[in-house]
Amino acid sequence: MERVLFGDNQFFAINHMSEDKARAQAIRFQDIDQIVRVLDDAYDCGIHVFMCTTHDRIADICDHVRSNKRRYQALKFYPCMPYAYKYANAITEFGMIDAVRRFLPDEGALGALLRGGMSIAKKDVEGIMRLLIDAEMRMFHDLPTPVIFLQNLVTDLLLGLGANTTYKLFAEYVRSAYGAEAGFITMNLPRLVDALESAGVDNPIVCANINKAGFRMCGGVKACEEAIATRRFRLIAMSVLASGAIAPREAVEYIGGLDRVEAVVFGASTRKNIQEMKQLIDELSTDRLSRPASPSPPK
Repeated sequence: MERVLFGDNQFFAINHMSEDKARAQAIRFQDIDQIVRVLDDAYDCGIHVFMCTTHDRIADICDHVRSNKRRYQALKFYPCMPYAYKYANAITEFGMIDAVRRFLPDEGALGALLRGGMSIAKKDVEGIMRLLIDAEMRMFHDLPTPVIFLQNLVTDLLLGLGANTTYKLFAEYVRSAYGAEAGFITMNLPRLVDALESAGVDNPIVCANINKAGFRMCGGVKACEEAIATRRFRLIAMSVLASGAIAPREAVEYIGGLDRVEAVVFGASTRKNIQEMKQLIDELSTDRLSRPASPSPPK
């Protein structure tokens, strides 16, 4: 993985600390050209991974990148699925059956629908999961997607249900169907790394909130730091600024002091802020980020 990843929260009015900022961003980024300008700023600052949801408007970004392959020849996408609000809104607007039809893959849609019906009848979790993954991945065709993430809404729901084997099924399918590694976004880092290990997902990629303020860190800072120091996984840190509560240098210095932080994902809407974060992470990455971790204690 590259050290610095660019996220998409700012494009879809997600701000965990300020509704006013969220509304302002929603107005600004109604225009797809505004989103492209910010992505261009990130790309020109040397950030070549866009970690994004499967929001409908991401399809427009994918179309733009496919139409300008020379401009974005180094750009990679890290899709994060499912985008739950998309499904909820479609069911509300179109009803369950029509909503399902809208998300089925185009090729062999009837067969997919029949397989989906059989899967539901048999409670075949793997069959249903494959259909949904294929539907979500349609917008990324012909684009590099080396890591595909399970969104925290589903990751943590499975965690609560104790359905750990589903993590393994997800990892195996994205590898076989898309040649990608699986990633898992969570709000409960300590419990998830245990669940992934029990499911047989070796050295998993995990994206979690990591910041010195403990902002949205289930279990608290100490429990997360202990998991980072003692467990085997590859960590992507998100919410490192605690939604603006921590200054960038202070935030990055804290992250740089932890073992196993392989990457940082952040969102920003100005070139100045993007460049500042990129430079800070690069400054610390050579001798601090991803340094050899201390060995796990014997079991």
